[in-house]
Amino acid sequence: MRPDWDSYFMEMATVAKKRSTCLRRQVGAVLVKNHQILTSGYNGAPAGLSHCDETGCLRQEMKIPSGERHEICRGLHAEQNAIIQAAQYGVSVRASTMYITHHPCMICAKMIINAGINAVVFSGDYPDELSKKMLEDAGIEMKWWTPADSRE
Repeated sequence: MRPDWDSYFMEMATVAKKRSTCLRRQVGAVLVKNHQILTSGYNGAPAGLSHCDETGCLRQEMKIPSGERHEICRGLHAEQNAIIQAAQYGVSVRASTMYITHHPCMICAKMIINAGINAVVFSGDYPDELSKKMLEDAGIEMKWWTPADSRE
């Protein structure tokens, strides 16, 4: 059966997350406009640097809970990498939709807002209530996606 657009792009985000080198949470993101993929991203260390699966995870070693102390992480988030990739290639993401395998954190929420992204479709939760509030206050359309076979 042919997937609907949300299912199609969430599957693409799920494929992107397979490139993640994060030891704690693998996340993928795809930016889409007019049913066309603009960019994709996954979480991991900046280009050219050693990945966390090689160096270890400082946040894990320090037992920092999920959703806290992002500044200690050596990796970029999938959302950040998708937006940065668009900037590197001169692709406008204004009025686009971001498909993400998890709800964005506060840092990514601020980037989504300022990048002019209109909507976020996500499939997994993330413990960041301030992110949820800011995205709501900014009028970003948020949609929690679940696979079609789990909705029946």
